[in-house]
Amino acid sequence: MTDDGVDLARARERLRARLADVERLLAGQTALAAEIAESGRDANVDDEHDPEGSTLAWERQQAAALATGAAAERERLLAALARVDDGTYGRCEVCGRPIPAGRLEARPAATRCVEHAR
Repeated sequence: MTDDGVDLARARERLRARLADVERLLAGQTALAAEIAESGRDANVDDEHDPEGSTLAWERQQAAALATGAAAERERLLAALARVDDGTYGRCEVCGRPIPAGRLEARPAATRCVEHAR
């Protein structure tokens, strides 16, 4: 527990649990994007002009975008775990004041207090 009332053991546990979820999502979306790309590689299909629905390119881009988002969240979570280890977790990177517990509950990787997050 920090002087600001942040339970570091609980924060570390929540960050690790979320990191595991995000790593599963990242692996799944990366595999899905590759699978979609592979499925269209040998097909002689003009899916770009198919009026019946989404295209393989669109689906691949969606999976890739979700993977990119998951990778970015993974980096934020790893940085938050590093802040737990070095004792700066729960402190605003701008003003140095404590980040409210409710904000950390909602956004465990938050680096800024509410005022500076705007």
